[in-house]
Amino acid sequence: MSVRRSRDVPDLVAKAREGDPRAVARLVSLVEDGDELLPQVAAALAPHAGDAHVVGLTGSPGVGKSTTTNELVRAFRKQDRRVGVLAVDPSSPFTGGAILGDRVRMQDHATDPGVYIRSMSSRGHLGGLSAATPQAVRVLDGAGCDPVVVETVGVGQAEVEIAGLADTTLVLLAPGMGDSIQAAKAGVLEIADIFVVNKADRDGADATYRDIQGMIGLGERAPGQWRPKVLRAVAARGEGIDEIVATIAEHREHLHDTGELRRRRERRAAAEIEAIALGTLRGRMEALRDGAVLAGLARRVADGDLDPHTAASELVTMTERSNDR
Repeated sequence: MSVRRSRDVPDLVAKAREGDPRAVARLVSLVEDGDELLPQVAAALAPHAGDAHVVGLTGSPGVGKSTTTNELVRAFRKQDRRVGVLAVDPSSPFTGGAILGDRVRMQDHATDPGVYIRSMSSRGHLGGLSAATPQAVRVLDGAGCDPVVVETVGVGQAEVEIAGLADTTLVLLAPGMGDSIQAAKAGVLEIADIFVVNKADRDGADATYRDIQGMIGLGERAPGQWRPKVLRAVAARGEGIDEIVATIAEHREHLHDTGELRRRRERRAAAEIEAIALGTLRGRMEALRDGAVLAGLARRVADGDLDPHTAASELVTMTERSNDR
């Protein structure tokens, strides 16, 4: 059986560790599909995961996330590091499909065996990521990629989920895409470890730089807490990329020295465990939904014979009973 169709998890993991891109692709596909082999995949990868530094890139559409990612990969490869990239693209609300254009923009690295690039559809998941992204990160981590770069959809201020997944979060901005009031708004701008003012050769770049610096100055930080850096770049020309890579390394060292890296990863693990548990419960409830259980409860609530909280409690109890059988 070809690697592409293989269901031999230990063999796939071994080949992924050796750098076989088809094995890595197969493992990520199992994750995305929610395959029944997923627990085996997670167990086989566990001894090998935990070393990769996860770098998240987010920002509004048009700020140059894919171009910046492309140049960061180039810089990391100059350091002889094996790089994994997960680029999340928005999915159609009508067909569920996605263009997956980020991978098209990173064709420079398509033939490099030291780079693995995977485009993932968000599949309607909010927050800028796909529901499968955390476990896909675990696959690339276990396969020996360090760093793992995660590029988000790019949907705006509510796209903050990346902060819970990444060790270092970069927020990209560009001149002319918001004034000082925009910079002060809550949301995505509050999650950055590093701000990058991309397209810094354009008019207004200095003003954007000052606005972000001013916003950072208003924030309160505990002694020893990381102060977000603000950098300039012109990613299309490769300018400022080396400074971004150096600052990522500086932030990684800070996280390690302060113990924050461990705390962030424990929070990430807790969120992943919770998501898996909720997914399991949701699946069991959907199984009940196929019968008359939920419909019967809904009728009783609609008729005023039962309140929704009590109905929900009954549904949970029935789910637990169905699991015990």
